[in-house]
Amino acid sequence: MKIIYENQNLPQDLKPFVKENRCGFLNINDENYFISPKISNNDITNQKVFMYMLFFSYDIKISNEDLANFENQQFKIFDIFIRYFTEELLKELKKGIYKTYIVKDENLKVLKGSYLIEKNFTNFYHQNIYCQYDEFSMDNQLNRFFLYAINTFLKHSNYENLYKCKMIFDEVEKMSVDIDRLNIHFDRLNQRYEKSFKLAIMILKALVSDVKDANKNSFTFLFDMSEVFEKFVGNIYKKIDTNVKLQSQRNFGNLQLKPDIISNNRIIDTKYKIVKNRDDLVTNDKYQMFTYGINFNIRNTMLLYPKHLFDIKEDLKLGINENCVELKMRSLDLNFDANYKEFIEEIKIKMEELRCQK
Repeated sequence: MKIIYENQNLPQDLKPFVKENRCGFLNINDENYFISPKISNNDITNQKVFMYMLFFSYDIKISNEDLANFENQQFKIFDIFIRYFTEELLKELKKGIYKTYIVKDENLKVLKGSYLIEKNFTNFYHQNIYCQYDEFSMDNQLNRFFLYAINTFLKHSNYENLYKCKMIFDEVEKMSVDIDRLNIHFDRLNQRYEKSFKLAIMILKALVSDVKDANKNSFTFLFDMSEVFEKFVGNIYKKIDTNVKLQSQRNFGNLQLKPDIISNNRIIDTKYKIVKNRDDLVTNDKYQMFTYGINFNIRNTMLLYPKHLFDIKEDLKLGINENCVELKMRSLDLNFDANYKEFIEEIKIKMEELRCQK
């Protein structure tokens, strides 16, 4: 497998597939590539940390056996995600498939539901009756999405549980789905499927390529590291402070604000960027943190970056007098070569140290 570091000069045939800050795995023209984050100078450590961040960010409950297979490079990451997705989905399907009432118009031999006067008036000399009725059906938007996701995954995997899931959705209409325009609401009746839904969305976003002239045999499984880092830090912080709010949106007039992390005494926003010092801090990030501090009335703020090769520790004051917001620039060192549990515990210790800084 060829290893290429993120945001570096890519071979020409990879450029259409890899957007900025994307990391993961590709197979293009029968060549395997790993687009690696630059966490350390060790390729194996970079790959392990990347995978550990994914597992923790998306709450993948991976077994010790799977971890051992992965660390020995006997498992593909896509296979792990597909296994976990199908296990979660099948667990809920066994409790009963989600159904909703849908309105159906049909021309039947006996009356069912409501009698459709206008249609039957034009159908006066025929024996059948036009009627409208409600049917309790599995053919709804959520199940159509799951069937679409399963069929997409089957293009890249022959995992047995995918076929089991597909068979359960045999009465669901097969449709193409635009995941960027989905409008599925969860309530007490379908809430138990939300985890499977979010996991399927994550896999589809990493999997689906929008390259028109891509080779049919090409395979891309790439993750937006800005999103991964944000979720990873948020989930770690939640472990050390259960009262913290993650991605909590509030409206201030026409202004919508959604910081990554809000605690009682600090607002933290994650930035997946390579910065060395305050000179690399862009103006928009300053304005963003100042706006958070003033509107939420929490004047202690932090921008948290991954420590690539540079350790950042800068303190700034934004504004003056009563409109002053303190901003700390800090970096989180992810370079720790250990097993999964040890890695998570080490990062929790580092986050606790950052949290306790005045």
